[in-house]
Amino acid sequence: MTEDHYFTAQPASADERRTIRVSLAGRDVEVETAPGIFSPGHVDLGTQVLLRAVPEPRGRVLDIGCGWGPIALEAALRGASSVTAVDVNERALDLLRRNAARLGAEVDASVPGDVPADATFDTIWSNPPIRIGKDALHDLLATWLPRLAPGGEAYLVVQKNLGADSLARWIADQGWGAVEKIGSSKGFRVLRVSA
Repeated sequence: MTEDHYFTAQPASADERRTIRVSLAGRDVEVETAPGIFSPGHVDLGTQVLLRAVPEPRGRVLDIGCGWGPIALEAALRGASSVTAVDVNERALDLLRRNAARLGAEVDASVPGDVPADATFDTIWSNPPIRIGKDALHDLLATWLPRLAPGGEAYLVVQKNLGADSLARWIADQGWGAVEKIGSSKGFRVLRVSA
């Protein structure tokens, strides 16, 4: 048994690739997944709730904690002008790059440190990695939410019982913009942060 987490940079589990069928941007598509990443067998429920709640992507889109890519791929397939996806898990980034190529989608999949420090985004869509712990999550969001361009919007999905309401209050206290709950389904809340 390994101590892998989906937020491990180099998972120790066997890199056993397989394809699964999922629905993205209203299309049934095949994507490649593997163990050692978040939700390798399907589009997880939180991400499904998020993708049903978000409007059409505007401009430059950022996906924080992209995994194998359902959010980034959805944004690209729905016509975002550019999509940047970040994750610390190198296996997840490789899978996203392969999935983007498979679907003909343009996505820049990178470790966070490879994104230029002056890059800003019009839209952020994320199912953030809540299980990394509150302090690490706050650091993660403090890195990316201030990079919303003026007039930009971030959409985050968080389980209610994993602190969606307290996270919304914390974000509001940071002064990055107005925070509101725009949706709730199956125990998840979708938060919008307007810069």
